[in-house]
Amino acid sequence: MNKLTLSCLIAVAGIGLGAFGAHGLKDQLLANGTTEVWNKAVLYHLIHAVVLFVAANSSGTLNSKWAFRLWSVGILLFSGSLYILALSKWSLLGPITPLGGLAFIAGWICLIFENKK
Repeated sequence: MNKLTLSCLIAVAGIGLGAFGAHGLKDQLLANGTTEVWNKAVLYHLIHAVVLFVAANSSGTLNSKWAFRLWSVGILLFSGSLYILALSKWSLLGPITPLGGLAFIAGWICLIFENKK
């Protein structure tokens, strides 16, 4: 699967999860008090889905393989752990979320070093 297709699928998943949270899971998220957690997961998911799409369509420094990989891992770990946490309130996932945030940050740092070449 190429980067463009992957970025589009990640965006579709983000939009779908956002809509599902707002409609299909609304009562459960309200009952758990985790609507904001879900919304934060969707926000970071969609922001980085757009970044992945731009990176997949550009040449040069924005096409960093490592940045793309790290942002993808960030979506999985950061947003993924928050999605599960919002539904289950399973506190064991708490330590995974910051690892996803670090992956996001590391992806952006990769671009800084790519730009210095």
